[in-house]
Amino acid sequence: MPDYDQLLDAEMKAFVDRTNSYYPPETVTFTIDQQRAVYNRMCSEFHAGRPATVSVRDDQVPGDYRVPVRIYDKAGIGEPSAAVVYFHGGGFVVGGLESHDDVCAEICDFTDYRVVSVDYRLSPEYSHPAAFDDSVAAFDWVAGAFGGPIVVAGDSAGGNLAAAVSHARRGHSRQPAGQVLIYPGLGGDHNAGSYLEHANAPMLTKADIDFYVGIRTKGKEITGDPTLAPLHDTDYSNLPPTLAFPAECDPLCDDSANYCARITAAGGEA
Repeated sequence: MPDYDQLLDAEMKAFVDRTNSYYPPETVTFTIDQQRAVYNRMCSEFHAGRPATVSVRDDQVPGDYRVPVRIYDKAGIGEPSAAVVYFHGGGFVVGGLESHDDVCAEICDFTDYRVVSVDYRLSPEYSHPAAFDDSVAAFDWVAGAFGGPIVVAGDSAGGNLAAAVSHARRGHSRQPAGQVLIYPGLGGDHNAGSYLEHANAPMLTKADIDFYVGIRTKGKEITGDPTLAPLHDTDYSNLPPTLAFPAECDPLCDDSANYCARITAAGGEA
């Protein structure tokens, strides 16, 4: 059992304490509506504001389900040289355009790229593959309207979706130019490695992950489906250059290393 008092520095401990004050560990036992209300309040309290240089507009991806998106552009630079399609985290259950608004605005401000945040459908109202379908539709919509390179990015559940889009669109004329995966959950073995070592980590436990996966699949055990779990793919060739940021004290930690190892073994960059 890791000693998190020793592993976490004072700044990280303060962050964990602040997060838990808004989103306590028992939140996962609340009703879905209660979980979303608690999460939204936490994100509102943490919201760092938008840089004055960033303009924002909301739109929808055409289709049977019109996926809401939010588009961020940096003022004064004209046509951006690249775009980022961003998928928010939240266990496929919570989160949306507001929860990661400041994150996307900061990415836009720092990179000068256009950022498109995707409000994919959540579980349990919509089970797999709804979130994946929305993510692919949003990427295709951006690719059809923007001529420059497109990077897919996301945190946690959003990292899963970003990687799934990369697998689904590799070999296409407008495949992602790169992917940035922030502590992604990619479908690793829940009974090995970091899933066991950090099963009771602060802020996210193995039990939490099992809960979210179960909600997304309506309790069905699905294997061999890279649209659900990119680590279930059998082919890691021709994927875009990949940058993954695992959190050390996280059950999901090994997913990043294992995923990057498979890409490099297949001749890619990660």
